Amino acid sequence: MISHSILKLSKSCARTAKAARLGLLVELFIPNYTVRMASSSSEIKRQNFDYFLVLDFEATCDNPKNPFPQEIIELPILKVNGQTFEVESQFHQYVQPRVHAELTPFCTELTGIIQEMVDGQPHIEETLQSVDKWMLENGLLEPGVKSVFVTCGDWDLRRMLPSQCNHFNIPIPTYFNKWINIKRAFSDSTGMWPSGMIPMLEPLGLRHQGRHHSGIDDCKNIANILKAVAERGHVFQVTGTSVHLMTVSLDD
Repeated sequence: MISHSILKLSKSCARTAKAARLGLLVELFIPNYTVRMASSSSEIKRQNFDYFLVLDFEATCDNPKNPFPQEIIELPILKVNGQTFEVESQFHQYVQPRVHAELTPFCTELTGIIQEMVDGQPHIEETLQSVDKWMLENGLLEPGVKSVFVTCGDWDLRRMLPSQCNHFNIPIPTYFNKWINIKRAFSDSTGMWPSGMIPMLEPLGLRHQGRHHSGIDDCKNIANILKAVAERGHVFQVTGTSVHLMTVSLDD
């Protein structure tokens, strides 16, 4: 009788463990005991945004001093569904710098962007027009659709884009005026402040993909971090805002 009970309990525990692996919350009733096994699956809470737009600029640079003005040479954006956290669309454009048209060896070594990749490409004002067209085609400018940019740090939208647009007297669309710094979201979720993108991957059980400082590859890694943080139950909030000296409304 004892052996039969132990065998029955063992089978029940095995079924319970299997259910837990499948993401279920189950209770196993045994005389005088209740064994409760918590779900091992993650739950994505309802977010405040319909879409997250993961963005990561690469710009002209040199060592020890960056050129002035710095100019964006790669502009990628991933459209991430705010419920499934899957990538639904991609914008990716290399951009030809105007002032310092020749990339430095340091810049090429850092970003992997060679001269031929930017020569003959649109300048920043044309690229921003293409971004606006992509936003429109993807329904991101429709009334009632809530989207927000996601960056790794505040540099992209607080410093880089405004400084270049102000230098060339280019209006900045108002949708660039708010963003989520994924570092802050990671810190709120884990209690650890990351020094950059790569230190966020391992604590979340993620592997780095592609080349670091490739704008499009960085976007893909940031999107993976975004999803992993959401799976920890984090609800994302705007962390950065900026009122640029020159902005243009969506109706202009």
